[in-house]
Amino acid sequence: MQFTSEKRLDDGVLEREFTLGEIPGILWTPESVSAPTPLILLGNPGGLGLKKMYPRLVARAQHSAAQGYAAATIELPWTGDRPRSAAADQARADLRQVLQAGEPVTDDIVDRLILPLVDKSVPEWQATLDALLALPEIDGPVGFSGGVISIGVRLALVEPRISAAVLFAGSFVPRTIIEEARQVTIPLHVLLQWDDEGNDRQMALDLFDAFGSKEKTLHANMGGHTGVPQFAGEEGNRFFARHLK
Repeated sequence: MQFTSEKRLDDGVLEREFTLGEIPGILWTPESVSAPTPLILLGNPGGLGLKKMYPRLVARAQHSAAQGYAAATIELPWTGDRPRSAAADQARADLRQVLQAGEPVTDDIVDRLILPLVDKSVPEWQATLDALLALPEIDGPVGFSGGVISIGVRLALVEPRISAAVLFAGSFVPRTIIEEARQVTIPLHVLLQWDDEGNDRQMALDLFDAFGSKEKTLHANMGGHTGVPQFAGEEGNRFFARHLK
């Protein structure tokens, strides 16, 4: 891991950009905490890139820092300045076409869009976690917060260092990921925007039902994809306070 830039935000949060091989990322740490801090991995939507998502990501990181956590995110495969994937671009184009036509989204499109992203990004998240936990200012436990929800499901299944997750419903989920969810047992807090225009609500409910966790909460709010109310985020903070402190 190589840090490429460093700046201090107004609220006493240290922001450092880094690269891990070809993977760009950002780490935020609270300067007011002297002991090693727990860590929250901030998931972000595929296809938008860190530059477009930065305002929302830094706001989430600052909320995490106010609770005493470090936070980190990485650029997902095929987004931002990372090399493109012709197959991923075609899957996105096929998805846009059926949505514009008002046609049902087929399992084939969902699988081609999501599964390669999960297969490539989860090992990258694990490598990033290796590097972050080697830093003296960061310790466990570790949480995951955000989307793509299929990435969060796979990480919760295969990464034993993740103790709890706040998952953002709002993307299509392959049926194989729903099957994997049955083996997930960590505490979960799932946020669902009920009127999300790009979300298959029933698929999100089926995924929540499939989770094998004894502690799982579904927090559903009226409104579209970007209309998550502030108090919903505060509930996520309380969830992490129970499981990461």
